[in-house]
Amino acid sequence: MAKSQDLEVSVRIGRIGVTESVISELSDQLSRKNLVKVKANKGTTSDRQQRNSLFRELAELTRSNLVFQRGNVAVFWSVK
Repeated sequence: MAKSQDLEVSVRIGRIGVTESVISELSDQLSRKNLVKVKANKGTTSDRQQRNSLFRELAELTRSNLVFQRGNVAVFWSVK
């Protein structure tokens, strides 16, 4: 399900990076549905390692699991 093309991006991370509003929005969406797809816009990170760190940090801050990541897109899962 996490790799499905049908799951649409519902949270975007801008050039500023992970902000309180991004954390809040992702947390809210995770409380309503199990899977949330997040996209980091171009220019948010300079390389793969920074992107990996950004998504891991976001998972920790929202107390969710990073279940899939490809490029600048990640899917987070929360057990209700």
